[in-house]
Amino acid sequence: MSQEQPTLDPTATPQPSPTASTEAPPSFVKLAMRNMVKKGGKSLFHFSLTVTALLTLLVGLAYLTR
Repeated sequence: MSQEQPTLDPTATPQPSPTASTEAPPSFVKLAMRNMVKKGGKSLFHFSLTVTALLTLLVGLAYLTR
């Protein structure tokens, strides 16, 4: 069984694939913001939990190192 090799024609123009788009994919920040808007309550809860934990850590370290 032989497979046909595609011929390389220098005058042929490449055909764009149907899934290729001309715009760039969205950035990670844009995707994260879109996800945060979609899951508003859970994101705000996790954000406030993170801020509280960091403040507690900083206050605890300040207390221990005084």
